[in-house]
Amino acid sequence: MSADNGYEALRQAIVVGSLQPNERLVEANLAREFGLGRSAVRTALARLEQDGLVEREPHRGARVRLIDEREAVEILEARAVLEGVAARHAAQNATTADVKRLRQILKEMRRLLDSGDLLRASDENAVLHRTLLEIADHPTVMRLISMLKSQLVRFQYRTIMLPGRTERSFEEHSAIVDAIAVGDPDAAEKAMRRHLSHVAEALRGASN
Repeated sequence: MSADNGYEALRQAIVVGSLQPNERLVEANLAREFGLGRSAVRTALARLEQDGLVEREPHRGARVRLIDEREAVEILEARAVLEGVAARHAAQNATTADVKRLRQILKEMRRLLDSGDLLRASDENAVLHRTLLEIADHPTVMRLISMLKSQLVRFQYRTIMLPGRTERSFEEHSAIVDAIAVGDPDAAEKAMRRHLSHVAEALRGASN
């Protein structure tokens, strides 16, 4: 496996939780488990440290970095700005087919919420955000958001379980899509910022 593939494999293991927060990352064990050379493991760990997913301690090696609630809120605040930019560009770029695709995702989210399947509705939420980034076609924003979102994986389902949050979230997503559908960049950016600010507030409240 190449160094790039090794990085992606280790990153995915952290994002999906196969490698847990605070877990020690022993080079020899990772090399054996992922079929990598020791140099490829060291390269991957260095890149993951830059991503904020791994931290190194002198004389103790590397471990998966734990993101606490306070940092998670800060990340959401940063994402609100970046995804606001993405929503602005999506409103400028969206075709009729793009809008139809966004409406279809909302429809599926509505169906899942009505059936009480909150976890899958949360997954569909992620699909909507990912689709907006694709439509925005802003590689720098996409790269930065990807880095930030990977750090939030263990908080993914936290806010969706809060009473009343599901309906509010659906309304916020609908407002974003409506603004994109009419090609209003200002409204799209404002709606996205409002949505992620509310997610941050909900997470902050859930942590208290």
